Amino acid sequence: MDQYKFIREMYVVEGLSQRQIAKILGISRNTVRRYCNGENLPGERRKGSRKPTVITPEVQAFIRECLDEDEEEGVIKQKHTAKRIYDRLTEELGFTGGESTVRRVVREMKEKMPKVFVPLSFSPGEAAQTDWGTAIVYMAGKKTKVNLFCMRLCSSCAPFVLAFPSQREEAFLEGHQRAFSFFGGVPGDIIYDNLKTAVKEGWGKAAREQEKFTKFRAHYVYDSRFCNPGEGHEKGLIEDLVGYSRRNFLVPIPRVEDWKELNQLLLKRCMRYIDIHHIKGRDLSVKEAFEQERQALIPLPVKPYEAAKLAEGKVDYFSTVSFETNHYSVPVKWAGRKVTVRATAFEVQIHYRGELIATHERCYQKHKTKYQLEHYLPLIEMRPRSVFQARPVKDANLPGELETFSRKLSNPEKSMVRLLRLVVDYGPEKVANAVRKAEKNSQYSVDVVQFYVNESTAVTQRLQLSNTGPAVQAVDLSAYDALFTEGGLL
Repeated sequence: MDQYKFIREMYVVEGLSQRQIAKILGISRNTVRRYCNGENLPGERRKGSRKPTVITPEVQAFIRECLDEDEEEGVIKQKHTAKRIYDRLTEELGFTGGESTVRRVVREMKEKMPKVFVPLSFSPGEAAQTDWGTAIVYMAGKKTKVNLFCMRLCSSCAPFVLAFPSQREEAFLEGHQRAFSFFGGVPGDIIYDNLKTAVKEGWGKAAREQEKFTKFRAHYVYDSRFCNPGEGHEKGLIEDLVGYSRRNFLVPIPRVEDWKELNQLLLKRCMRYIDIHHIKGRDLSVKEAFEQERQALIPLPVKPYEAAKLAEGKVDYFSTVSFETNHYSVPVKWAGRKVTVRATAFEVQIHYRGELIATHERCYQKHKTKYQLEHYLPLIEMRPRSVFQARPVKDANLPGELETFSRKLSNPEKSMVRLLRLVVDYGPEKVANAVRKAEKNSQYSVDVVQFYVNESTAVTQRLQLSNTGPAVQAVDLSAYDALFTEGGLL
């Protein structure tokens, strides 16, 4: 650095020639020539501009083709490396250059302008973003993968998260309905990924919607916007919410009994987020912004859209109706009738001429049959000899004490049928407790079991008396004195 200063000072200030400066400092005139005019900075090396002659237009086109192929396939873990491109060049084009040369060209071709995104701002009620995510919970003690329906208002960033067993159309539409109810209205636009439940074909602006989804939008009066493929930043708010809800709403991993308990937990944590969260850089808290945005949302229709999936079927001779490869039982008196199946994301309802005759938890497995004991009990009462082999009885998962107790009685089949009637009327736990009490007392009789069940369900009512009862005057007995004399009665 000092030498650079001496060269510049001698040449510019003192007016010495380059030869004189080189002689005084004892350095090369080439060095003096490089620095005397200030065209080069000290320590800066000149970059060579010569391109290797082996990198022909044909070679460049081949390398570009390899990189474009990787971009088109989109498989992150199976892309061309510079080494693989070099190997292919030598094998397919007879390339004679060095591997380092190819590496440099590949690196230059991969260099792109860094992605820059336009910051967006939404007016209250203008838009929301929606997407699916997945998470793990323990439901009834079993490790279960759940699907998270997520919606977020773009202006206030208020979140809505609900868990579903699947991402099917009925779950997708029901998620919207619950979100609209939670927010208290409908946003003007909703931004989506290219979900199959919403998009029939195409993507982005060219997307063609599913017919039912179009009807759903018309009922709630909002517009849809679909993102371009691979452009997750177009709905960055919802992408953030999916990850945030997994890391914050579901950590530690919840242990719940059913879907209802899980969704109550999620909604509670969504409300807490709204109540306490303040996003950095925003003037209003989420709660304050949400209160403003609610006023700008489109009002909900009086009647909700029918989001459930409807199908017609005929009850077979096993008193079951088929729906999506599975069978669901109905009371035996409806056997042979044509019924309507209404399937939501969580349950299957079966109707006969508008009357609800059966409700089951929806099964997402294949080729399963769901029985309910009460549907078959009238038939089993008529045919008691079938009771120990009846599938509806076995699938009911009743306490083992019931069968053990009934087999000790004189007529096991009829006794078991009577116990089943008590189970349907009072519940399996109460009947099991009554059976244990009867066995403990060596009282082997269904009548005794029924007595204990009734005893446990009887409600004792105490007569509540006020502290001050009705006023009672003392009886005047003086009138009776006239009836007596000293010697006795007159």
